[in-house]
Amino acid sequence: MNRTEWWRRSTVYQVYPRSFKDTTGNGIGDIRGLTEKLDYLQDLGVDIIWLQPVYVSPQNDNGYDVADYRSIDPMYGTMDDFDELLSGIRQRNMRLMLDIVVNHSSTEHVWFKQSRQSRNDPYRDYYIWRDPAPGGGVPNNWQSKFGGSAWQYDELTGQYYLALFDPTQADLNWENEQVRQEAADLMRFWTDNGVDGFRLDVINLISKDQRFPNDEGDDLIISDGRRFYTDGPRVHEYIKELYEKVFGPYELVTVGEMSSTTLEHCVRYSNPVEREFSMTFNFHHLKVDYPQGQKWELMPYDFEALKTLLSQWQSGMYIGGGWNALFWNNHDQPRALSRFADDGRYRIESAKMLATTLHGLQGTPYIFQGEEIGMPNPNWNDITEFRDVESKNMYRIMIEMGKTPEEAFAIIARRSRDNARTPMQWNYGPNAGFTDGTPWIKLDERYPEINVSLQQHDPHSIFSHYKRLIALRKTEDVLIDGSYIRLDKQHPQIYAYARQNDRDTLVVMSNFTDQPAPFALPTQLRDTDSARIELLVKNTDSVPNWDDTVLLEPYASYMWVIRG
Repeated sequence: MNRTEWWRRSTVYQVYPRSFKDTTGNGIGDIRGLTEKLDYLQDLGVDIIWLQPVYVSPQNDNGYDVADYRSIDPMYGTMDDFDELLSGIRQRNMRLMLDIVVNHSSTEHVWFKQSRQSRNDPYRDYYIWRDPAPGGGVPNNWQSKFGGSAWQYDELTGQYYLALFDPTQADLNWENEQVRQEAADLMRFWTDNGVDGFRLDVINLISKDQRFPNDEGDDLIISDGRRFYTDGPRVHEYIKELYEKVFGPYELVTVGEMSSTTLEHCVRYSNPVEREFSMTFNFHHLKVDYPQGQKWELMPYDFEALKTLLSQWQSGMYIGGGWNALFWNNHDQPRALSRFADDGRYRIESAKMLATTLHGLQGTPYIFQGEEIGMPNPNWNDITEFRDVESKNMYRIMIEMGKTPEEAFAIIARRSRDNARTPMQWNYGPNAGFTDGTPWIKLDERYPEINVSLQQHDPHSIFSHYKRLIALRKTEDVLIDGSYIRLDKQHPQIYAYARQNDRDTLVVMSNFTDQPAPFALPTQLRDTDSARIELLVKNTDSVPNWDDTVLLEPYASYMWVIRG
C-alpha cells in the first residue's frame, strides 16, 4: 500500500447536514453544527468525513439539485463557516470528502437558465435537448428514477430536456468538452479550498447512448431506459480525464456512486492501474428485498441472495484488484437495522452484529450518521410526515395505479429515503438535542432511549463496538490485504466468512436470526491450536467454544484471528 492509498485503512463517516445538528434554531442542521460535533467524530475514530451537498440549491432533492456549485447555501452557513470546519477537521487529523453532483444540475442554475434563452445559445449544449417524437410527445420511453417520464417539455424553446431524477434536475451533456472542463474546474475550486476528496453522485450515468433509442425491454432487464445510460460508452474515458486533471494531481480520495452497475465495471473504476476512482459504491446487496427488482413492493429480504451478492463482490473485486466502499446505510436507504435484523428486543445485538459483519470485509467502511448508536427506522403515522420528493411522487403514483392509501402508506413507510433522514439523536432532551426549534422532519419517538449521551462513554454500547472495529482496521493487515472465503455453505441463519493473507486468518461468524444457531466449522479450521486463536470482537456476554460446532446465540457475531 503506497502513500496515496492511506484510505484503505480508513473509515468514513457520512454526514447528512440537514439532519445532523442545528445551531441556529431554524430546525435545519448546518455546517457549524458539524464543527461543534468534531470531537465526537474524533472520539469515534473515523478518518474521513463525507459531507453531503451544502451548495446553493432550491432543495427539491435536498441539495442534490445544485444551483451554484461554488457557493454555500445560506441555510447551511457561509464560506467562513466552511473554512472553520476544515480547520477543525485538520486539527483533529481527519479529512473532508465533499459530495459533488455533476450528472445533473438544478434548472435554477445559470447554465440551464441561459440554455433556455435560445436553441442557438452556447449553453444549450450544456444539457440534453431533443425534439418531440415524430408523432408528438416525449422523445423516447425512458423513465425517471423518481417516477414518470425522464423528459420534460420546455414551452419556451419547443424541445424536451432529459431529467433522469426530479424534473428540476436537468442532466448535463458530457459529450460537450466544455461541460467536462467545467466539472474539473469546480472540483479544483474545492480542492484549492482544502477539500481532500469527493463522493461523486450517480457518476456512472454521465455517458448516454447518443442514439437515445426507445427501450423495448426483455425478460431480464427492466425496460426503463437504464441500459442506454448506465456505465455508458464513454464513461471510463470521462472519469480518466477527471483523474488526470484533478484526482491524480491533488492525490484525492474518491468514491463513485454507481447506479445499477456491474462487477466488471467496478473493477475497472477502482483498480489503481486504471487511474479512475479510489473505490466504488454498488447497491446490489440492498435490493434483496425487492420482488422482481421492484423497489416499491414489499417482501422479506432474501438472506441467501444477500450473502451471495456480498461474496461475489468481495471475491470479484479482490481478484480484479478493485476496492469496495462497504456500507449498510446511507441517506437513500431505509435503516439496515430495521431491514435486515431486529430493531426491537435484539436492537443492540443486531446493530453490533451488522457492524461486525460489514467491517470484516475488504474495502473502506462507511458509517451513516446514527448507525453507530443503533438508530432504527422511525415510526411513521401519516403520509404528511414525509418530506422526500421520491416518496411523495411514488405515493401518488401507487394510488393512481390502484393501491389503497393504506397499502401505499405501508410501502412508503418501509421504503422511503426519509427513514434515514430523521434528526441525529444526541441526547434525551427536547428534540434529542438536534435543535432548539422545530425540526424540519419528525424525530423518532424512541430517542430518549437511543441517543449519543447514553452510549458514548459506555464500554458495552453500540458506539464503543464501532470504535473497536474502526481501530482494528489500523492494526490488522488481514483486514486490508486478505483474500475472501465464504464458509457458511447456504446456512439458513448464519453468514460466515474468512479473510486470509500469508500470515493470518480472520474469521467472522454472524447469526442473522432471533434463534440460536449451530455452525459446523469447516474442516480447515478444526483442530486449530487454541494458542493461535484470538477473539477480536464479540457482541454477547458469553463466548462460544471454538469446537467442531460453534453455537451462536440470537444475533450473535464474533470476529477471531488465527495468528501465523
